[in-house]
Amino acid sequence: MGKLRDQMLADLQLRGVVPSTQKTYLREVSNFAKYFNRSPEELGEDEIKEYMLYLMRERHLSDGTFRFYICALKFLYRTTLKREWVVEKIKYPKRKRKLPVVLDLSEVESLFSVTKNLKHKAMLMITYSSGLRVSETARLKMTDIDSKRMTVRIRQGKGGNDRYSILSQTALEQLRQYWKKYRPTEWLFEGQRKDEHITTHTIQLIFYAAKKRARITKPASVHTLRHSFATHLIEAGTSLHHVQLLLGHRSPTTTTVYLHVSRLNLAQVTSPLDRFRNPD
Repeated sequence: MGKLRDQMLADLQLRGVVPSTQKTYLREVSNFAKYFNRSPEELGEDEIKEYMLYLMRERHLSDGTFRFYICALKFLYRTTLKREWVVEKIKYPKRKRKLPVVLDLSEVESLFSVTKNLKHKAMLMITYSSGLRVSETARLKMTDIDSKRMTVRIRQGKGGNDRYSILSQTALEQLRQYWKKYRPTEWLFEGQRKDEHITTHTIQLIFYAAKKRARITKPASVHTLRHSFATHLIEAGTSLHHVQLLLGHRSPTTTTVYLHVSRLNLAQVTSPLDRFRNPD
């Protein structure tokens, strides 16, 4: 499907789709074609449904990944092949709402206290204090830290959009200590080579090591720091709109999930058990 691939790539680029999504879409359309050993131009609704069942039953994809892959096929038929009717009846399974894991303030503090390496501590601090995705932390440049305006610039975040987040004074002091020892030049957190940034996998490993040392048993990942940042802001009285802007969410609906894990409203509710004078 060389010609079709080139055409789809051009359509993705014209739509401004970020390179990582382009790569995934093209790969999954190729997998779709290989599954039937035929060009997608020869396939239709029945084959797409059969492939969807294969993804669910054989590959056991998560809900998010499954929808992402089917979006690739929908883009192909709607935009590149201009055959909207093929996918107009294709529906996703209903999204299951899962509440994010959130660390308590004391748990976040313990992560930092058990991390002695200046570089590792700086990475974890900036991730939490600015609400960054792990990929955003990895791609930070020296010029993205603005100590005069106390902001962090996030370039080409999710969806290919730029945004600004807050720069914590504590995180800034940690970054200065780190810079004095490591002297990074272009990338804030360099990889094994100075002309490359650190990998997201390395940051994940650093987080898991700190989590183990801090004896945190929650099923947390480095992305939990971003969830914790948002929840702690809401608990401190920050408006949902400001949290949305800091996180870079397109829709406020995405941000409202943190209302469900925040203790802000729950703290005002008394359990009926506590109304009994003597529960004995």
